[in-house]
Amino acid sequence: MLPISRRSFITSCLASCAGVHSSIAMQAASAASPIRLEARASGETNDTKRLQRAIDEAGERGGGTVHIPPGRYFSGSLRLLSDVSLWLDSGATIAMSQDDTDFFPAEQLSYDPKADRSTSDFHHALLIGDSIENVSIFGGGVINSNRTKGGGPKTIALRRCGHVSIRGITIRNSPSYNISMLGCEFVTVDGVTIQNGFSDGIDPDCCRYVRITNCFVESVDDAIVLKTSGALGERWSTEYITVDNCILRTASIHFKCGTESCGDFRNIAVSNCVFQGGMGMRHGNPGIALYAADGGSIDNVAISNIVMCDVGTPLAILRNNRDRCAFGNGPGPISSVRIANVIATGARLPSVIAGLPDAPVTGVSIDGMSITMANSSAGSKTLDAIPESPKEYPQPTMFGPLPAFGLFLRHVSTISLRDLRLQAAAQEVLPAIVADDVDEMQLLGFTDDGGESASQLRFNNVRNSVAECICTLPLPPHSYRVSGAKTTNLYFKGIGSPDWDRVLLVEADVPHHAIHQQ
Repeated sequence: MLPISRRSFITSCLASCAGVHSSIAMQAASAASPIRLEARASGETNDTKRLQRAIDEAGERGGGTVHIPPGRYFSGSLRLLSDVSLWLDSGATIAMSQDDTDFFPAEQLSYDPKADRSTSDFHHALLIGDSIENVSIFGGGVINSNRTKGGGPKTIALRRCGHVSIRGITIRNSPSYNISMLGCEFVTVDGVTIQNGFSDGIDPDCCRYVRITNCFVESVDDAIVLKTSGALGERWSTEYITVDNCILRTASIHFKCGTESCGDFRNIAVSNCVFQGGMGMRHGNPGIALYAADGGSIDNVAISNIVMCDVGTPLAILRNNRDRCAFGNGPGPISSVRIANVIATGARLPSVIAGLPDAPVTGVSIDGMSITMANSSAGSKTLDAIPESPKEYPQPTMFGPLPAFGLFLRHVSTISLRDLRLQAAAQEVLPAIVADDVDEMQLLGFTDDGGESASQLRFNNVRNSVAECICTLPLPPHSYRVSGAKTTNLYFKGIGSPDWDRVLLVEADVPHHAIHQQ
């Protein structure tokens, strides 16, 4: 046997190792290659079984991607699996079957979910994920839910799932919730387009660590709504949620926490979004709505850099005692809410921040908000005539006509309003801000442009508070009015040297020395 040189030996070993690595790489590539859906057989009109078979095959491999190539595929309910992704290629459309027998029936839960079927049911849907993880639905394709009215299967329903990514797809014509998540963690919804939805757009319910970014959502019902319903049969929170760089268009509420609020909402950030109204006035068509109605709390919420156009009610923060989950814990607190840099044009109704007589909204800070009204107020009730309605479905329209055109505050404590500008429509007769039963309010840098009757303040039973007004034009007589036997330590500061004797009207029921002027 001829001796082998050291160089030849090393070269031979490297070649052998390279061959082994090449073989392993080829096997891995083969195992990881997407399962491509085959072309439809002649005369076949329903693709449910073929789609499910491809998902199941990927699951049997231990995971992978199902590639849905360009074409139109009709389907009923599909059950997603762990470690299996759906890739909807550009030009691919999954069209929801219009045959009800192609869908799983509604669930028969063994417990009372304290929620309606559209919230609690996760079987009557097109794409269903139940207790799975590591799943993606992505690509440039379309899911056409193929309906012309509300009522029917959800489009994507995920319950107790983890590490989910929904990216790039378009969802159209959904009769129920477009993307419904219950008890899920580590979810990313990025670059998704939702068009002509007949129900909610994106619903994280009792979820944690959810990121919603770069989405367009168009819906008749709420666009993005966080919930803490009782649909899991136990009390959960929704927390660590971000919403960024989205455009929301709806006839109902653009961004909402609640109304289903059995558990707590906390550590939530919303930023750099555009809200477009004008589609309708469901529930007052709010831009931002934070509702604690069923015992859960709202805490540590930051909302910034929001532009609204033609919304009904720019802001609604409501604390109620509906107690839908029957915990009997009383109204859940609202605290530590920060809102900054909001511009709203074409608003139709005043914003509302309201708690209950013994359960105020606390800890709200608004820094930099400009609201321009589209129309003058139709009328108002006296303060005594505005109902409390603690058991009703919370919405800004629940009080009826309000006595302010811009902002109505009632049962509020520890609130800071800085750099607030409220622009009335022509012929407005109501004041800009009405505050009733408010404690520790700082109204700083409020711009009062004068006018016939607009841009006024009406305070009733306001305590331990400061109102700093920037008066650029002479104010009409009695522009600022104070009443209430519980009024105390109320300070008025004027920038622009207002004539307080002319401008400020103090009613006879206000205690002596309760008002201070600077």
